[in-house]
Amino acid sequence: MSLDPSYLEYPRRRLGYDHDLYAYSALPTRKPLAWPNGKGVATCIVVSLEWFPITPSDTPFRAPGHMQTAYPDYRHYTAREYGTRIGFYRLLDAFAKAGVQVSVATNGAIAQRYPSVIRDIVDAGHEIIAHSTDMNGTIASTLPVDDERALIRDSIAALSDVMGKAPRGWHSIARSQSFATPDLLVEAGIEYCCDWANDEVPWTFANGLVNLPLNHELSDRQILNVQQQSVDSYAEQMLDAHDWLAAEAAQQGGRMLPLHLTPYIIGLPYRMDAFERLLADLKARPATWFARGCDILDSYRSQM
Repeated sequence: MSLDPSYLEYPRRRLGYDHDLYAYSALPTRKPLAWPNGKGVATCIVVSLEWFPITPSDTPFRAPGHMQTAYPDYRHYTAREYGTRIGFYRLLDAFAKAGVQVSVATNGAIAQRYPSVIRDIVDAGHEIIAHSTDMNGTIASTLPVDDERALIRDSIAALSDVMGKAPRGWHSIARSQSFATPDLLVEAGIEYCCDWANDEVPWTFANGLVNLPLNHELSDRQILNVQQQSVDSYAEQMLDAHDWLAAEAAQQGGRMLPLHLTPYIIGLPYRMDAFERLLADLKARPATWFARGCDILDSYRSQM
């Protein structure tokens, strides 16, 4: 059986990727990164602070964690609202106790409904990054470009009104983007996103947008909710990941350890003791640099 000649005429057949969003590069071939003060592991905590409408729109898709049972779904709705009011403030207390600053990926609806929460985040020195309008604001390539542009614009505007300045970062719901998203983010003044999980150091899109990889496998949702593992196992995995990355960093340059947190998951009372111990254990490790997304962005750009 002969090969169809048209198979060899695939227009994107080339070394690397079949798109032009960013250039192909293997990690060992890149210039090693050096984080401040000789640290090896930029430990970046990203908290998703979200507001769920009680009825999901499912357009273009239903966000993870959204309402599930016949509406009104008070069981899931009140659990999510508990995370915003109670679990999140437990996390703020834990961060203050550990002396670390984090990035909070925040829906615009949080700023509109609970502006005092935004002020508490900013006053504690944490960074706010845009996280769509609310949890119906999902993105995929079936969403019209003008609708996506408006969603990004409205999310940034709602946060800016309370913060007094525009957020520098963006995190899409479910890390989902359309083919237009990188250009729309740059158009809106966004400097970095956290949506592409394909690395352990920052990298730059062809249009200048920087990606700070946010590893899905290291999220509390994946380990605690999806895999149904214990919080002690979660903490052990974070430390194992840190120690492996620190060993690589000692030989090959700085690495990133992202911790993606969800207040209604990690902020429950029976998980907080293990989480506070995890922060203390990470801080005690010599290689750890606790950094907000904007700190990592600035350090990365200074070395490019």
